[in-house]
Amino acid sequence: MSITNATTLRKNLFGYLDAAAVNDEKIIVTTKNGNAAIISEEYLRNLEETCYLYGIPQMKESIKKGIETPIDDCAEIDWKKALK
Repeated sequence: MSITNATTLRKNLFGYLDAAAVNDEKIIVTTKNGNAAIISEEYLRNLEETCYLYGIPQMKESIKKGIETPIDDCAEIDWKKALK
């Protein structure tokens, strides 16, 4: 994570944007009125998806249960058949 001020950000904007987009670096920009963050689009979409999924009742518990389930207890699904 990088921390910079607005003046330095302005001077090096493309470098900071590339760092966020290509290297998935998070950049905190400090200003006298508060701070802002620059993150990659992919990171933002992942955050939005996580928030959406956790907003579904019981989804968090279901995901946790799935993570804790041993592979040997899992069933293989033929998705082409299942989605027809």
